[in-house]
Amino acid sequence: MWQDYLSVIAQGIPTSLMLTAVSLTIAFVLAVLLTFLLSLDNKLVKSAVNFYLVLFTGTPLLVQFFLIYAGPGQFQWIVNSPCWLLLSDAWFCAMLTLALNSAAYSTQLFHGAMKAIPKGQWESCAALGLSRWQTLKILVPYGLKRALPSYTNEIILVFKGTSLASTITLMDIMGYAKQLYGTEYDAITIYGLAGLIYLVITGVATLLLRRLERYVLRFERLEVTKA
Repeated sequence: MWQDYLSVIAQGIPTSLMLTAVSLTIAFVLAVLLTFLLSLDNKLVKSAVNFYLVLFTGTPLLVQFFLIYAGPGQFQWIVNSPCWLLLSDAWFCAMLTLALNSAAYSTQLFHGAMKAIPKGQWESCAALGLSRWQTLKILVPYGLKRALPSYTNEIILVFKGTSLASTITLMDIMGYAKQLYGTEYDAITIYGLAGLIYLVITGVATLLLRRLERYVLRFERLEVTKA
């Protein structure tokens, strides 16, 4: 019986993985942009970015799913606009929610890594006559490498966060598990198998990401060895 359950639940794996990949791609680009903005000397821009960060890190992800999926339908002008074609789609709303949520947390990670860059490196760029924007173009990639160990955890969290997409009718891993439970009522086996799928995928992803960390951060080990 469990083989039949597994074959049904596994149908949601492509949806969960695609949702994770697209959300992370958009979130990464947005987080890098917001990190640049936070590093500029503009109080108004910083205040706007910080408001966004507080909004998405201070509220539950499940609430964000419901607000982004069900909220726009409360406004007739949105329903009548071309945007409704996207905002009425559960997959798009799930992707947007995960992307905005992950971008907020990733921005905090990246900005923290930027602040951890030694002051001497900033002074060296200033001594060379580089502008603030030119300095950021040099130091942000360096800071992103330092943030990689923490960011890999965010990648795993986003994948596990896709399990909430089933609450807005999306048929991912949990979506198929809930549908199956509605007919079989075998909670332990069905949800246990769903949990096992998440465990296996996160385990494989963790191993791959740890190897990526060692490869990207190998320059630091070389510096320590030379010292």
